[in-house]
Amino acid sequence: MTQSQAELVAMAQASLYPNYRPAPFVLVRGRGTEIWDADGKRYLDLCAGIAVSTLGHGHPRLTATIAEQAGRLLHVSNYFLNQPNVTLAARLCQLTGMDRAFFCNSGAEAVEAMLKLARRHYYALGQTNRDRVIAFEGAFHGRTMGALAVTGTSSYRDGFGPLGAVTHVDYGDAEAVRAAMSDDVAAILVEPIKGEGGVVPAPEGFLRDLRSIANEHGALLLADEVQTGVGRTGRFLAFGHHGVEPDAVTLAKGLAGGVPIGAMLCRGALEQALPPGSHGCTFGGNPLASAAALTVLDTMESEQLVAAAERKGQHLRRGLERLAERHCSHVECSRGLGLLQVLVLRESVPAAKVLSRITDAGVLLTLSGGRGLRFSPPLTVSTEELDEGLGVVDEVLRTQSA
Repeated sequence: MTQSQAELVAMAQASLYPNYRPAPFVLVRGRGTEIWDADGKRYLDLCAGIAVSTLGHGHPRLTATIAEQAGRLLHVSNYFLNQPNVTLAARLCQLTGMDRAFFCNSGAEAVEAMLKLARRHYYALGQTNRDRVIAFEGAFHGRTMGALAVTGTSSYRDGFGPLGAVTHVDYGDAEAVRAAMSDDVAAILVEPIKGEGGVVPAPEGFLRDLRSIANEHGALLLADEVQTGVGRTGRFLAFGHHGVEPDAVTLAKGLAGGVPIGAMLCRGALEQALPPGSHGCTFGGNPLASAAALTVLDTMESEQLVAAAERKGQHLRRGLERLAERHCSHVECSRGLGLLQVLVLRESVPAAKVLSRITDAGVLLTLSGGRGLRFSPPLTVSTEELDEGLGVVDEVLRTQSA
């Protein structure tokens, strides 16, 4: 029996744990950058599941890979190797310049692995006092306890403490990092663009300064590229815009185009930090997710989607700049890089209500930093689709005071 959208929403409200506030409709199918709800209403998806659906919805190559791999081999555990995962590990090491890859199911798990890597690296060297991490105000690294400890927004941490040895300093302030350094610091953890914190790009020279500071103090520089990686900013890693090489990096979100996956990659100098038995993940590196990720990477290469993200990102930036100028009474600024950008509303503007009106008009965006209308579309989005979304935002802002 087919259930109506109203029935499904009622079932969700009665059965799902209420830690989310989802929109009151149920999405049932998608094609490319379009997605439809159970009543048949069409939406333009310019959020891509928060930068996850790299190839959009129902991409034929990804769909075929998932079906074929599910019929061939779905899961074997990490007691045994599987071909897609071995191939993916080598591919990611080549793309990132790293030497080793560990796989898990999400960005938060990847961050946990990276934090454990940093602590145990110094433990193995006999430097058991090195357990502190320097992270940044407004940063977001995940909801698990370790990732939450380094997340730099207190509201996420309320009620879950104490969380661990972390010092949060202002993002972009290298001197504050220098002042916080001492011989108990294992690592500096940084996003090249604060994703959930408002899509704030690192200031020029900041990441290079962090690399120098880490080197001076014998600490590690850890990169969280969960939201920015896999080509979204016009480079495979956003760190690539700055010419900086971290010691370890996390990937997740868009890596497998919607199939859950996370990855922590590190340099060879850290390959002994997590010996057998010290860390693991039951589903990490499973054949299905690995095959999906390989297809995403193959498609990105054959369709030149990384270069396209840079080109389309420039188009999006110009459109957002025009909206910021046209609606200056409602809009504070626009910012971002590639296909990760925001239009920041002024404090006096009810951002959640504006987002709701945009959704009602048939465009899916998300909020970042409380006031930023975040665009994180599939890398396959067309400039015409970007213009359609910009036009809807333009009309909603035009009638905001009406």
